[in-house]
Amino acid sequence: MSQLQSETETLAQITPQQQPRRAPALPSTSAEKANMIIHYYRGEMARMTSWRDRIDRTTNWSMTVVAGLLSVSLSTPTSHHGVVLFAMLLISVFLLIEARRYRFFDVYRARVRQLERHYFAQALCPRAELNADWADAIAASLRAPLFLISYREALFRRIRRNYIWMYLILLLAWGLKISSPKLQAGERPVEFVGNLQQVVVNAHLGPLHGAVVLGLVLAFYVALVAAVFYPEPEDGEFAHGEVHV
Repeated sequence: MSQLQSETETLAQITPQQQPRRAPALPSTSAEKANMIIHYYRGEMARMTSWRDRIDRTTNWSMTVVAGLLSVSLSTPTSHHGVVLFAMLLISVFLLIEARRYRFFDVYRARVRQLERHYFAQALCPRAELNADWADAIAASLRAPLFLISYREALFRRIRRNYIWMYLILLLAWGLKISSPKLQAGERPVEFVGNLQQVVVNAHLGPLHGAVVLGLVLAFYVALVAAVFYPEPEDGEFAHGEVHV
């Protein structure tokens, strides 16, 4: 009896801060858990859709810039070929912004895909090879959100998906601009230049010699081609299905 009284007094002396913490039972029933997952899925879908909309806006801005500056550059011979180079610079800025946005989108897209692949797909068509720890990745991401792809991978992916086509259109327009005297102010009325030297002369950009400009553009497009053919990692969402952004 004295021992029981002593233990009771010891427990009474323990402050609430010293008592061991217990994880709250959330949710307590399977129905509450299903309801929670459904609402959480809707929330993640909303965030993913929001970031996808931001990505599309950046792409739309880039296409508008390309169309606008090409119409200015090719509509009159007095327009300098530097307008096309300026368009390349502008869409490069949009590309850098979009790659950053894509990294955020990829985080929320991965959470949604985890739920769809391991919870909803299993509920609709149960399979024996269910991964019992499928929710651990989502819980870890919620506790400490981290980017799932590097900035370089996001940049290369956006180039491969959209921007390489805009860059190719600008390259063709720039090549036409510096190789066709009809698009150069004050030139004689011939269809195309007859030698490389004339192309170099037409490619002059302020104090920069035409050969330097041609070399810089060539190096830039070699880097773009390398980004297009850069191998994608074999893990992540690209290991599950073919529908990707």
